[in-house]
Amino acid sequence: MLTSGQLDNGGEWGRTAIAVAGSQVATNRRTMTITKPIIIVGTGRCGSTLFHRLMAKHPQLMWMSPVCYKYPHKPQWNRIAVNAMDNPLLRRLFGEKIRPGENYRFWDKYAYGFSEPCRDLLRSDVSARVKQQVRKAFEPMLDARRNRLLIKITGWSRIGFLNEIFEDAKFIHMLRDGRAVASSLLHVNFWRGWYGPQGWRAGLLSAEDQATWESYDRSFTALAGIEWRIQMRAMEAARQALDPSRFFEVKYETFCEHPVESFQRALDFAEVPWSADFEREIRLASIRSTSNRWRDDLAPQQQTILDDLLREDLLRCGYGDQRRAERIPETAGR
Repeated sequence: MLTSGQLDNGGEWGRTAIAVAGSQVATNRRTMTITKPIIIVGTGRCGSTLFHRLMAKHPQLMWMSPVCYKYPHKPQWNRIAVNAMDNPLLRRLFGEKIRPGENYRFWDKYAYGFSEPCRDLLRSDVSARVKQQVRKAFEPMLDARRNRLLIKITGWSRIGFLNEIFEDAKFIHMLRDGRAVASSLLHVNFWRGWYGPQGWRAGLLSAEDQATWESYDRSFTALAGIEWRIQMRAMEAARQALDPSRFFEVKYETFCEHPVESFQRALDFAEVPWSADFEREIRLASIRSTSNRWRDDLAPQQQTILDDLLREDLLRCGYGDQRRAERIPETAGR
């Protein structure tokens, strides 16, 4: 996270980055209209962070940096910070700090409660005031060159909510094997499932899900799998209400194995031109699939719980019965 000194005019970042980037983007600056924003969605721990960071390397896309989190009331500063990363020296100095992220503090300033709703957010949850606020907050980020907005949201899809605000948005769903997602949730320190359904972010369990959890003796492994299932079913419901031409799905495992081809299809869907420079960035990236890790990280009994609990949902997602399937290739180094 950037310190206030780095971002204030008195700091080195303020003097250098604003001077360089400001001179590059101030010319002919005018308010831009948000057109066909690209919104990456997925459950937590689905691999969307890597996909998002690589996609953000496209020169036409404007993304949300930590400046949005630190200064949500100054969206124009985000435009300056992102454009500053085009400068090789500034990128070398600050590239590890100015990176794409979800930045929910920014969202909560303009769309109240956006970061941690107890259920998926729907079209009917958008007030006229919030719609106007969100659009006006993002518009100052765009410029003539970076004229397409790139957003990433995880957890609840919020597709209905975002579709009401951005009527022509393009949604890219990053899909990952639910067993790998559940295992990853169990091995990060910020998962709130340990508090139980009354304290996590996925809302109270339905009677069906509560009975399922009880049948597994309230196993936390089962609860992590149930969280993936809840969010995936909400995703599917939101998808059904969306024009199919505005929804594109990328499997994490396919992306890791064939990154260039995956991005070619994604950019074609998003109506963003392919470029040799962007392709070079993708080929230079080191991409390693971790979808097999759940087999090593979980005990056999825990693996059995997830196999049984998620079988039908995995089949619907195209994963089949992977207890008998070959292991997914681990590495797609580029």
